[in-house]
Amino acid sequence: GGFDWVARDYAEKFGAISPVTVLYRPPRQAWLRDFMRQSRQRPGMQAVATDLGGVKAMLKALKTGGCVGLLPDQVPPAGMGEWLPFFGKPAYTMTLAARLIAQTQPTVLWVWGERLPAGRGFVVHVRSSASRECAADARLALLGEELEAVIREGPQQYIWGYNRYKSPRAEGASR
Repeated sequence: GGFDWVARDYAEKFGAISPVTVLYRPPRQAWLRDFMRQSRQRPGMQAVATDLGGVKAMLKALKTGGCVGLLPDQVPPAGMGEWLPFFGKPAYTMTLAARLIAQTQPTVLWVWGERLPAGRGFVVHVRSSASRECAADARLALLGEELEAVIREGPQQYIWGYNRYKSPRAEGASR
């Protein structure tokens, strides 16, 4: 929860020491795409599109001591995920996080913002992950289990309207 807010808060507090690179999926409308890109760029935070250039930027950030932020529950394009259980139902699951971990061996943290009642802000939660230490073939399943555990801590905070179980879009297809 609160991905944009948490990333901005991190950038303000720690971005000068360890900048964060975050993925976002640009909208189709040019005016909105430009607005979103400009509003997400901050000192200590680089927003990169969900394309090959964005993945390369994330790899570079990790290899140079930076950190990355991504939403592991997004449905990736066809061919960039695997069908794995998510709360007991098959969900097409991105492999990007597991591949980044395999290539760079970073410290992996689950970070989320809990929305407080009556618009009083957020509380940031941080949990470490065992995914770096596990075998590569088990990593993606473990990340899914850890995501479920995070959601179980505050299921009312998760955006359940997002269709986590849909089939992937064809790569390059119109959004």
